[in-house]
Amino acid sequence: MNWKGMLPVLDWGKGYNSSFFKSDLAAGLTVGVMLIPQGMAYAMIAGLPPIYGLYASTIPLIIYALLGTSRQLAVGPVAMVSLLTATGVGALAEGGTEAFIGLAILLAFMVGAIQFLMGAFRLGFLVNFLSHPVISGFTSAAALIIGISQLKHLLGIPLGRSHHFHEIVGEAISRIGETNSYALGIGVVGILVILLAKRIHKAIPAQLVAVIFGILTVVGFNLVPEGVKIVGEVPKGLPIFSVPDFSLDSLGSLTGVALAIALVSFMESIAVAKAIQAKHKDYKLSANQELVSLGLANVVGSFFQSYAVTGGFSRTAVNDQAGAKTGMASIISALLVGLTLLFLTPLFYYLPNAILASVIMVAVFGLIDWREVLHLWKVNRRDLAMLLVTFFATLGLGIEQGVLVGVILSLVMIIFQTAYPHHAALGRVKGTDLYRNLERFDDLEDRPELLVMRFDASLFFGNSDQFRSALNEYADQKGEDLKAVILNFEPINNIDSSALHVIEDILQNAKKHDINLFFSGMKGPIRDAFTKAHLLEKIGKDRIFMKIQDAVDFIDGKKFNDPTSERKGLSLQSNA
Repeated sequence: MNWKGMLPVLDWGKGYNSSFFKSDLAAGLTVGVMLIPQGMAYAMIAGLPPIYGLYASTIPLIIYALLGTSRQLAVGPVAMVSLLTATGVGALAEGGTEAFIGLAILLAFMVGAIQFLMGAFRLGFLVNFLSHPVISGFTSAAALIIGISQLKHLLGIPLGRSHHFHEIVGEAISRIGETNSYALGIGVVGILVILLAKRIHKAIPAQLVAVIFGILTVVGFNLVPEGVKIVGEVPKGLPIFSVPDFSLDSLGSLTGVALAIALVSFMESIAVAKAIQAKHKDYKLSANQELVSLGLANVVGSFFQSYAVTGGFSRTAVNDQAGAKTGMASIISALLVGLTLLFLTPLFYYLPNAILASVIMVAVFGLIDWREVLHLWKVNRRDLAMLLVTFFATLGLGIEQGVLVGVILSLVMIIFQTAYPHHAALGRVKGTDLYRNLERFDDLEDRPELLVMRFDASLFFGNSDQFRSALNEYADQKGEDLKAVILNFEPINNIDSSALHVIEDILQNAKKHDINLFFSGMKGPIRDAFTKAHLLEKIGKDRIFMKIQDAVDFIDGKKFNDPTSERKGLSLQSNA
């Protein structure tokens, strides 16, 4: 049994030394300081009391540190998962209530269970079926919704609960006259403090500086009577062990959003983990082990009052920049949050909600990927269309619906690309044995009596008719001069029974019209399939070649291009 694969801590812990600890200590403290205000802010997005953001920043971090394959990934509450939690649970209970909190914790368990099972059954590859443009469109729209949802705290206006962009903006505009200028001033200055602190030096705990500013401002100017909303009493003490409420009705109601969070959160986590690992290359990432570790972090965390967590972009970047070497950095961050829960929560009593809103806005607006839109405009307009459809679907229909639209778009694109792959008629590069696409290269030898076709995909029931249609089109272009066809099978890795029937049909019709059919570059598994279907004996082993030029030389030797031979009706379509 590969214990290092199942417990990566055994791998990085084996050579752990004081130098690593110094780096991990610095990174762990830096991220921990950053995590405290972020955790509280993201809990507010999720519709939970701020203390639950701190609960989610303890046990899950330690579990991932022991089991995760990334040594820099900073796990904890993130904006996207928090919004999805609010959306899914908000349909069943009022935010902040005991029922809501219980459902959010149960949701964390379900998300973790789904991720763990996906990892255990090695299904990590499934997330590859969500394209980058779709993810970018969804992330950008969700970030915009999250940011705009904080207007109620920034403006000091009790706006109605909604996760639709146009509804939030519409109500905020209609009630702009009710703005609390003190709350707005604190929030705007908080945003400026975070942005300026980051520009001065990335190591400055910008969010903590903003938190301190907000608390001192509220206390110093006695702004609570002026209507500035504050966090209020934050319970002291570590999260206690409790079993989530496993109600069958709740499990059924939360299944859809749990699946969405499991996939979206894993995509966010694995994306940033890969980006950071590419810089280090002294360890390997395992997608399936990442699913297991994130799953167990959520499952175990749910027994300690945690809502769903995943790896975050901003904290991971800070963790890496601060010098994190191993998962010990995350353990140190969790211990710092634990000390805060034990001794420091009274300090956050006068923390204004506007400051937490500023922390959220700066974090999520950085996720809006305008550069990808400009890049796709130049590179691939079809991918740009996918991004924009997902973006506007998420803004207009909502978060869950946006995820669904993105998944459907990705699947449709996969089906389309598989059913309509690239194909080409080939010509010979003069003076060589190389054959290239006639439409892409000039001055190629294109003999009227010979067709060389390449189909750039494996053959199966979904594209076999497209294969036949392409071949017929090229054959009809040649007209009555066509005497031999070479099918270049180099790109074809697999073939199913439906495609084998199509090949047999093509072979029969080629014989009817006295057209000689040859194959080149056929791989072993394809030859095996042809043999089992008794196609190889019908084609003739002397018609199978390693290279296109070998087939051409054979054709020239057999003189199949005899101009005296008469042929009519050269289409290779079935007569049936």
